[in-house]
Amino acid sequence: MRILLAVDGSRPADRARDLVAAMPWREGGLVRIVSVAPTRNELLGVPWAIAVPPDADELEDEVLRIHRDALDAAEREIRSARSDLVIQPVLIRGRAATAIVDQAREMNADLVVVGHRGMGRWEAMLLGSVSAEVVDHAPCPVLVARDDQLGPVILADDGSPNARTAECVVMQWPLFAGLPITVVTVTEDGFPYAAAVAPLLYTDTITGYSESVEVERQARLAENEAAAARLRDAGLTASGQVREGDPAHQIVACARELDAGLIVVGSRGQTGLRRLILGSVARNVLLHAPCSVLIVHEGARIDGKPIDRRSQDREVVSAFG
Repeated sequence: MRILLAVDGSRPADRARDLVAAMPWREGGLVRIVSVAPTRNELLGVPWAIAVPPDADELEDEVLRIHRDALDAAEREIRSARSDLVIQPVLIRGRAATAIVDQAREMNADLVVVGHRGMGRWEAMLLGSVSAEVVDHAPCPVLVARDDQLGPVILADDGSPNARTAECVVMQWPLFAGLPITVVTVTEDGFPYAAAVAPLLYTDTITGYSESVEVERQARLAENEAAAARLRDAGLTASGQVREGDPAHQIVACARELDAGLIVVGSRGQTGLRRLILGSVARNVLLHAPCSVLIVHEGARIDGKPIDRRSQDREVVSAFG
């Protein structure tokens, strides 16, 4: 596999580094370690600064030293664990998220690994962060690392094509071998609260809605069982859970209950203003998860080749979108 690891000398980046070093990748893979230092203008506030500080050169040298040290430490750590990997340390100056995405495209990366800064909910939603922007724009799956633990694994499944791609990643990437995997599907809770304001007027509506939700629940249950069975057929340890309520909340709650090390979720690719207004399951899981999160976009690859989805004989798409 071709992996891009972003480091900057911070503790979150160190956790991402340790996670990559611990992953059981196939022999002969490539890890490009990228550290993006700010430009001199960004560092000194030019051209908005009234005057350049007298210690500007020393400050710039110190920042560059931190990034070089981060590259050296990451290379040592990964090489000590996996001497068979090709490791490429790269120091870039510029805007972090843009540089990371550009490097991922240039090397045709299968995976980008970044650390999680732990920004507050509103700050992350309104201002964004490097990890969130990389998730939005990277051409491949992005692993946002919170620690170096890989399992147990939660695989979020809503029956969509993106969920099927995430399932294929779990099935075909070597790092999931031997880890317990729980396939989590979330359905509506089955009660039309808006109609319940005047139940005598909307009895038929409530009954019909409840019946349709039950049909949907049974379809979700069948697909959940089928997904877990496909993973078991591929030699993995897998079970299923169907829960009711808000999808992101239930996925995060399940991760906490199982002390999960990783949540895998497919992304519908919403970005920018639409994501801010409407939200997305992947975005909310990323904000609130207690563990690392792997965001899988459509078009994921392994060893530079498209994911093989032939093992999935059917798809069930939710009537509720």
